[in-house]
Amino acid sequence: MTRPADSSHLDRREFLRSSSSLAAGAAVLGRLSPRAFAAADNTIRLALIGCGGRGTGAVGDALSVPDGGPTRLYTMADVVPERMNKSLDALKKRFGDKIDVPADRKFIGFKAYQQAIDILRPGDVAMCTTRAYIRPVHVEYAISKGIHVFMEKPFASDPGGLHRLLRAGKEAQRKGVKILAGVQCRHSPARQALIEKIRSREMGEIPLIRANRLGGAGWLGDQGANANKLMSQLRFGRAQLMWIGSGHMVDNLIHQIDECCWIKDAWPVQAVGLGGRVPRSGDHGQNIDVYAMEYTFADGTKAMCGFRRMNKCRNEFATFIHGTKCAAQFSGQTHAATVHMFKDQRIEKGNISWTPTKDRYSPWQYEWNEFIGNIRADRPHNELERAVYSDLTSCMGRAACHTGQTVTWDDMMKSRFLFCDYLDDLDYDSPPPVKADEDGWFPVPIPGQWTEV
Repeated sequence: MTRPADSSHLDRREFLRSSSSLAAGAAVLGRLSPRAFAAADNTIRLALIGCGGRGTGAVGDALSVPDGGPTRLYTMADVVPERMNKSLDALKKRFGDKIDVPADRKFIGFKAYQQAIDILRPGDVAMCTTRAYIRPVHVEYAISKGIHVFMEKPFASDPGGLHRLLRAGKEAQRKGVKILAGVQCRHSPARQALIEKIRSREMGEIPLIRANRLGGAGWLGDQGANANKLMSQLRFGRAQLMWIGSGHMVDNLIHQIDECCWIKDAWPVQAVGLGGRVPRSGDHGQNIDVYAMEYTFADGTKAMCGFRRMNKCRNEFATFIHGTKCAAQFSGQTHAATVHMFKDQRIEKGNISWTPTKDRYSPWQYEWNEFIGNIRADRPHNELERAVYSDLTSCMGRAACHTGQTVTWDDMMKSRFLFCDYLDDLDYDSPPPVKADEDGWFPVPIPGQWTEV
């Protein structure tokens, strides 16, 4: 990818203390590379850190890799025990003895991720699947321990967190730690086939890409006495508060923004945007309802990306490419590999000129098939930088809409803005970094006044 130049419980410790011989063995283990350990034990052990729906689904994909060799869910960590138990029950019903998580490997609390990672071995995988706010902390710790990582999207809520991940990614590269990122569409063979045609100029030049995710949704109501409690915010604010999950646009549209950058094989140099709320909005959260973003690449070409949450309106979930020779569809509803080239610029079923072989698996399954295969064969696999750049691009568009300013790639590379600057010290009684006013309304981005870069 080309890009503009940067301008810019019994935890493991207690167990080891209990036996000097085990401590000595652990010292040897710590010097083993991921490959050396894989040669000694063929089982890949998974730690699920963040036991919501996305994490539970990712475990299902990891355990469903065809001919993937022995893989087990070995430990779990969350801040909410009920969520962990629900996930564990569902996975046991589906996967039986592939789920090996007894009570002493279930960890609860804001430091539970450390306990779960500490009992893994080189060659194992830490699945960092919480909401975006805490992802850099978890990923950084796993890499420091030499543990492979799957990190769900978005990868951080703000530029400061994303730059923390970039630093961790360099450490992963030095250590040979493998990183899989949850922008899964790049693993789709059907999309890869169209990319080959784009690179061979069968569509001509690509001056315009259109990527939209337009749908309906409900608003966040008044949370009353719970509005300014940290644990309550983590429950109700997952996509409603910027500091927790980046807001609903980045949380959802990051996939198609990543597709735009993949198609162009570049990162945009700037973004402008606009958006707003519907009249008389009753949404007490921080999202705006409409995002319309224009990304410009170094060659002057454009990607137009739209996101909308309004009911009773026209819906669309697709990415379209307009080349100088013809148009193409790159993806469809719910990230389906709906891939076609058309005879000209008319995007119509009767105008299709080429369709690739249909994908056999979902893009989520393809990414895990590749990741597990690369772990077992000890092939390089580090998607962190590319994934973080796609998230920085998404946050660039978000900032353009929220601030009403032109936001450049250089701005994003220089920024260390954080919504919360005490993530490493969070606990159940910590104050939340954003608070609702006395009427229950959280601060909403106002162009010309808002800052997030």
